[in-house]
Amino acid sequence: MLTVNIGPLALAVPHVLLLGSLLLATLTGWWVGRRSERNPERQLFRLLLVALFVARLAFVAMYWAYYRDDWLSVIDIRDGGFIAWPGLVAALALGIWWGWRDRELRKPLGIALTVGILSWGFGNLAWHSFEQGTRLPEMALRDNQGRPVALEDYSGQPLVINLWATWCPPCRREMPVLADAQARESDTLFLFVNQGEGEGEINRFLETAGLSLDNVLLDSGGRLGQHVGSTALPTTLFYNADGRQVSSHLGELSHASLARALEKLKEEAAQ
Repeated sequence: MLTVNIGPLALAVPHVLLLGSLLLATLTGWWVGRRSERNPERQLFRLLLVALFVARLAFVAMYWAYYRDDWLSVIDIRDGGFIAWPGLVAALALGIWWGWRDRELRKPLGIALTVGILSWGFGNLAWHSFEQGTRLPEMALRDNQGRPVALEDYSGQPLVINLWATWCPPCRREMPVLADAQARESDTLFLFVNQGEGEGEINRFLETAGLSLDNVLLDSGGRLGQHVGSTALPTTLFYNADGRQVSSHLGELSHASLARALEKLKEEAAQ
């Protein structure tokens, strides 16, 4: 399962874990501080903002080559470009400083912060373990000429599977990014699995957009998205040569976020 649906809204599991940890930390801080009437809710929310800001800055600094020609893309956090540990360190340091300055706030904030970080950490560890245990599905699809293909036939090398549709704006925006990577990364196989559309519609879109893609596959019933537990598009899945899922990305990929995901995939291959 990659998404959690709340009505028409589909949230990525890591986002749900983050929001759940914030809620748990807030409730803990309120409970611990109720006698002294010191509720650290405001401080916890500010610490989360600081953590996200620093995590984003760390990501942009590491992949500055992809951002320097387009400064506005720095604030476009839709690509999911964050490095967690610098943000975590910054939030902890600021929380400790606030606790040191305010004696009455120290206990509720300290316990709430501990609960929030531990719940987030263990939740992500469990999620990562679950994701690492997921295998490439055995599923029959069709290529864009209508010929049957088996998904498992593409295993044997690092594999990137992009679930997309022509009606999906973020899918259309990220397609040139993936096309560039497909042309550049000869040791990685890219599959573009369209969800629910026909050959004619797909081929017209590719021709109009001027995209030359290899390995465009058709999943007319959207079965692959259902199988991996994602109701959101675009969804990108990363598998190692053994067919084991290494990571996933929900939402639009930028050059920087795709570069980071491919680095993880190559590290897995090297191990």
